[in-house]
Amino acid sequence: MDALIREKGLDRSVLLDPRELATGTALPEPVVRALLEGKPPPDDTVTERFSARIRVLAEADLRRTGRKMAALAAEVGAALHVSDVWARLILEGRKTPNIEHLHKLAEFFGLEAGEAFFTAPADKALDRALTPILAQLENPETDPVEALLRKYGVRAADLRRHGSMTPEALDRLLEGVIRSVLPRKEDTDQ
Repeated sequence: MDALIREKGLDRSVLLDPRELATGTALPEPVVRALLEGKPPPDDTVTERFSARIRVLAEADLRRTGRKMAALAAEVGAALHVSDVWARLILEGRKTPNIEHLHKLAEFFGLEAGEAFFTAPADKALDRALTPILAQLENPETDPVEALLRKYGVRAADLRRHGSMTPEALDRLLEGVIRSVLPRKEDTDQ
């Protein structure tokens, strides 16, 4: 991955932002930093992994929604068919759920990795987050606008006009951008 980053002239610290990767994996940022430096994963148990990651998910949900733990516990309790008290203990990482509950928690939080999100060792969890980044580096999109934006470090672009341009002006702008990154006809005729 480092070779591809250098080859494409990308900023490793932006592409492999430890804080962002920590958020996406529910791993502590120091663990992500250590793994990115090639250090071994921490020696922990599946129970410790689950406890730490469920707490991170619950705290992120509370921050994002602004609701209280009691409301989240009630919703999780209903999804798991357990009491609010038991759900709260699970969300706080003080109780370990059974396999069925683990599956339902993965569904509740919308985790693509399923139960493995909670149980995978730190290095495997980070690998799962790095896989789409590596795929993007190995097989970049053919969209010239996306390629140009990525080249200059633009993470997101709002191409809606918001009344600032006519449709014709936007078409001319995008046409100019696309022409600037496509090979010229005389270059391809040779």
